[in-house]
Amino acid sequence: MRLPLPQLATQSRQPGHIAEVIETSTTEFLAQCLEPDSLDFAQMPPFGSWVRAADEDSGNQIYGVVYHATTSPLDSVHRATALGLSLAELREQQPQIFAMLKTEFRVAIVGFCPAGDNIIYQHLPPRPPQVHQAVYRCQPEEVVTFTEQLDFLRTLMDTRSAPIDGLIAAVIREVYQLRKLDRDWLVQAGRILNVQLKDDYDRLRIILSQIHP
Repeated sequence: MRLPLPQLATQSRQPGHIAEVIETSTTEFLAQCLEPDSLDFAQMPPFGSWVRAADEDSGNQIYGVVYHATTSPLDSVHRATALGLSLAELREQQPQIFAMLKTEFRVAIVGFCPAGDNIIYQHLPPRPPQVHQAVYRCQPEEVVTFTEQLDFLRTLMDTRSAPIDGLIAAVIREVYQLRKLDRDWLVQAGRILNVQLKDDYDRLRIILSQIHP
């Protein structure tokens, strides 16, 4: 399946650059958030949000959704401990804390766009993005165009390492908002899920109950 996508910006330092790939596999990748410019925690992308990275050798832009995120110490020796301080107090009294933590997130791959093609394929790419490639937050118009077709839901259903029901609900919920509460689109998504869930109506009801304006 393929559909046209708006022209993408080149892979350079640009707005929306939030992380860097640090581990990769056929179906997903792990990214580490970039350090913020000010004393603050790295911005953790929301569960079910859309991001993209690149396979620079082929030029493919690879799309995925965030399904797991963590903030932890940079090493396994120094564990974080409760300090009883507000964020403002941390900045004033313990500013080194912000340099000692890392925020990482895992992304389930749902499709890709070949270089110069402006066509989206809603299945796994020939290979994932390489390590150290930039990760960008998808713009709303990218997500809206990508989700004109719904084959990506079938790809998501095969994601074994994610809390799949919650992830699908979060993805549909975000897209439903970005598509300005397009009920026809939501009904179509529900029908596809019903087929994929093999008429498991209780499971479908629980997923759809998490989707709200």
